[in-house]
Amino acid sequence: MRRWIVVIAVLLASTAVGIGVSYAPDRSVASLRAEYAPPPSQFIGVDGMQVHLRDEGVRDDPLPILLLHGTSASLHTWDGWVAALAPTRRVIRIDLPGFGLTGPNPGADYSAQSYVLHVNRVLDRLGVTRAVWVGNSFGGEVAWLAAVLAPDRVGALILIDAAGYPFVPESIPLGFRLALDPNMAPIVRNLLPRFIVANSVRETYGDPDKVTDATIDLYYALALREGNRQALIDRFAQGVAAHGALSERISEIRAPTLILWGSKDRLIPPENAERFHADIAGSELTIFPGLGHIPHEEDPAATVARAMAFLASVGHVL
Repeated sequence: MRRWIVVIAVLLASTAVGIGVSYAPDRSVASLRAEYAPPPSQFIGVDGMQVHLRDEGVRDDPLPILLLHGTSASLHTWDGWVAALAPTRRVIRIDLPGFGLTGPNPGADYSAQSYVLHVNRVLDRLGVTRAVWVGNSFGGEVAWLAAVLAPDRVGALILIDAAGYPFVPESIPLGFRLALDPNMAPIVRNLLPRFIVANSVRETYGDPDKVTDATIDLYYALALREGNRQALIDRFAQGVAAHGALSERISEIRAPTLILWGSKDRLIPPENAERFHADIAGSELTIFPGLGHIPHEEDPAATVARAMAFLASVGHVL
């Protein structure tokens, strides 16, 4: 009997330690700003949120480049692209509502249409009426939807492993699987072991060995930004079922369009790249061998070079 008491005590202690290690309270924006929002970061008030953005590069660029990240990412995913683009172009990147340091939408509206309206209001605040819209994953869905709903605001379009059509994933990142399960919501909101974030980021790369500790630290810290975990749960509850509801309008896009995709995207399969290419008249398609769902982050040099070549080739019509 005494032996079993000892065993049970050890198990209870281990469980308590596990919960203690996994417990991850929200972090305030103030605690994250010094590391993740140094200059040239700025915060501007739009739609009841303090939107975190960076507006860099050539100030008199007649057609700025707007960069929109995907689910659970942030404006930092574009660091490599900005380094290449900013010497000759004006480059604007923002943390979309629910992610990064911008945090949750106070109205909890995470439909793609609401994001289009929000991003255009951010651009209005910056004095930008027309831009090249570049989006990855969910950010890609926002970008192509803007080209449908507000075509006068979209000079050109670059879609990177974009959402939009229904798809059957080969693999869903662990963090997404937990957020998609209503029964796991209380755990997701309060417990977030770092290994879940590490696993999720590695699943989005074609070569998981390219994921550095610093990259994991970034994703982990911003996932803990106050309100972001609940926002992710809310966005999945509102948005995943809507995939494909507007996809019949993709063929309406008339903006010059480049489609970039990673051949090893296990979340949104490359077959969807072919669908975008077929539906958008005159579009160009490049598939990068060996890259995953966020190819602009995994190999910024190769992907931004293709984007720059595209913009140069269509510059006369923009």
